[in-house]
Amino acid sequence: MSDSLKIASWNINSVRARIEIVERFLKEQQPDVLCLQETKVEDALFPAEMFRRLGYKHILLSGQRMHHGVATLSRIPMREELRFDWQANGEARHIGVRLENGIRLENVYVPAGGDIPDRDLNPKFGQKLDFIERMTRWSETVTCPTIMVGDFNVAPLECDVWSHKQLLNVVSHTPIEVEALTALQASNDWTDLGRHFHPAPQRLHTWWSYRSPDWTKNDRGRRLDHMWATGDVAAQAVAHVVHEPCRNWERPSDHVPLVTEFRL
Repeated sequence: MSDSLKIASWNINSVRARIEIVERFLKEQQPDVLCLQETKVEDALFPAEMFRRLGYKHILLSGQRMHHGVATLSRIPMREELRFDWQANGEARHIGVRLENGIRLENVYVPAGGDIPDRDLNPKFGQKLDFIERMTRWSETVTCPTIMVGDFNVAPLECDVWSHKQLLNVVSHTPIEVEALTALQASNDWTDLGRHFHPAPQRLHTWWSYRSPDWTKNDRGRRLDHMWATGDVAAQAVAHVVHEPCRNWERPSDHVPLVTEFRL
């Protein structure tokens, strides 16, 4: 293995529906590892052939029919470590692997949380907060070099959304969610790689709603997707790129991929 490691993360919003743009992205960016979220396919039907053809022969899946699902695909050897049920209901939202260099890589899909930011009126919101709380308890026990990536479904900073004032009571940017994610980051030596390379208040969005007819015109984006690393690994990161042009590709996901490059 070379001393360079390039890791990509992308909420693809159905890998089978968007396999062509995944192939294009892999050919153009050549990451060593790709972490996908919201694959929406059970493992037996996962379109693995394209990945193998491009050299991603190491494939670990945690899928479900039509919903949720994560997949980690790699050109370098890896082995599965653990799958956590932070949702506490069997949904496929996490897969953890260990790369051949000893680094752990956690691929996470945090629940969206529904539309009403009140756990009494909206059980999904409570499930989301409980999910992050369970992640936080796990995070406190992490002692090895670790990278955690995925769709966290929270935009924590005021500059992580197109309008802090207008989204304060919108799920993904409410104070209680921000507090929960901030506590998760504080529970260990996590570096937010996005903001490490693109410090606040720089614009940094990873998601734009399909409801917007021209996402580039009003740019009502949010930073829902994240890459974090423990300090020992973060110190070796050399670049972090949000690939916005992918949002304009044919039949795009509403999320765009993130790529961090490390020199180990």
